[in-house]
Amino acid sequence: MVAIREKVSDRLTGLAEDLPEDLRVAALAAFAICAEARQPLYQDRVRWAAHRLDRDPRTVRRRVDEAIDLLAELASASSSPPAVSGDWHTSSLSIALVLDELVVLEQRRIVADQDGLRSVDLAVSLPAGCPSATVLYGGTLVDRGMETSTRWGYGLELPRPLTRGESWEVAILFRPPSLRPYMVTVPRQPCDSFDLRVRFGRLPSPEVWALDGAFQRDVSDPGYQGRPLAVDSSGEVGLKFRGLMPGLAYGARWRGTDE
Repeated sequence: MVAIREKVSDRLTGLAEDLPEDLRVAALAAFAICAEARQPLYQDRVRWAAHRLDRDPRTVRRRVDEAIDLLAELASASSSPPAVSGDWHTSSLSIALVLDELVVLEQRRIVADQDGLRSVDLAVSLPAGCPSATVLYGGTLVDRGMETSTRWGYGLELPRPLTRGESWEVAILFRPPSLRPYMVTVPRQPCDSFDLRVRFGRLPSPEVWALDGAFQRDVSDPGYQGRPLAVDSSGEVGLKFRGLMPGLAYGARWRGTDE
């Protein structure tokens, strides 16, 4: 039994390394794997994690549930044969947001994972309605319409088919009708790197937090703030993310502007 427990603990610890910090702490405490949290009662382990994360126990219990779901997905994926990554993936993504002008510049380098890649499907989440979008270079925009009440889908038809391993750069200028107090990307395909710059300009300098691998529902949850960021003297913040996991949110959110 001791050997089995050690194997399970080692397996969970390894999988938890890929989780965001709050989920990792919550999971290791819940399973009494973390040495400091090896207490007989589950509620005591939750209280320890709540103190460690500066969160209330109710929030930590929710983080535990989320962590278990994600650990199950990671375990399933790692025990299955390697899957084809898809038709393409993002090598680098750069987004610049000028908040007081409501202008978003997105530059993306994609890499074909199969021969004959002709188009890519993308999406952007907005409070309401479709944005004005202009392709600056790299392809032809295809309007896919509103996929949900807040997500607008679009595609890019490439000027020629790409061969496997070939990269291609595209740039799109968005003028959304409005924005929520955050800018994040939630990659559908693997994404190697994401650089984000937000310029508040003439707006009052707000409180800003980095969201690094957050669950999508946490992006708008006031109880989940992320890592505090300082706004520089130009009224800007800049972030860099590497090795993004599909389905998780990366970016920034703020509070204190008039938006």
